[in-house]
Amino acid sequence: VQLVESGGGLVQPGGSLSLSCAASGSFEMINAMGWYRQAPGKQRESVATITSRASTNYADSVKGRFTISRDNAKNTVYLQMNSLKPEDTAVYYCHAGVVVDDLGYEYDYWGQGTQVTVSS
Repeated sequence: VQLVESGGGLVQPGGSLSLSCAASGSFEMINAMGWYRQAPGKQRESVATITSRASTNYADSVKGRFTISRDNAKNTVYLQMNSLKPEDTAVYYCHAGVVVDDLGYEYDYWGQGTQVTVSS
């Protein structure tokens, strides 16, 4: 199973960016998907998660600014980021809980990370 992220880059404060993450490979199903971020010198933190039934959860710091969504047919999760702030600068990682076979065990998979920089 591979998670391939796209999007990210440099944006001015107040701007918007969109991230996407597509899962590929052989598996039975994907449960929760989400976005995490890690800023220099800080621990990785959860930004937003979404279950297979589209129930979402957001970090307080991004509520009202970020929107997570997913397309189950495409095995893809998205993160729309609006009103970006310098403190949103970090490497953003995609995560998926994947059931790889009919035994039903779930495994964690991570994307390679994509840099988001918010600066004027």
